[in-house]
Amino acid sequence: MTTFIDIAALEDIPRQGARVVKTPAGCIAIFRTADDQLFALEDRCPHKGGPLSEGIVHGTSVTCPLHGWVFDMTTGQAQGADEGAVRTFPMRHEGGRVLLDSDFMARRSAA
Repeated sequence: MTTFIDIAALEDIPRQGARVVKTPAGCIAIFRTADDQLFALEDRCPHKGGPLSEGIVHGTSVTCPLHGWVFDMTTGQAQGADEGAVRTFPMRHEGGRVLLDSDFMARRSAA
């Protein structure tokens, strides 16, 4: 059975913005789109280590604030000519709360 941990209220994450959660798997950026979709990504661009949580959210993508790399938040894959990916983390929201899959985070931190 999957265990989810409560990390924030939905309203604590601004639309088209992010919040960072420190976990044993590293810092995870929780993004909220304009239409309230939520995504959890590693908060580190693979190009130069830029904080994706400080990037620009557009649609279901985020642009790294350092060098403009764009990542699809549904897959973590870099877009366009850029290559690479960031880790994504399973999550959900219910009852106005944002929940992260703690079992998945534990497996990723052990890897």
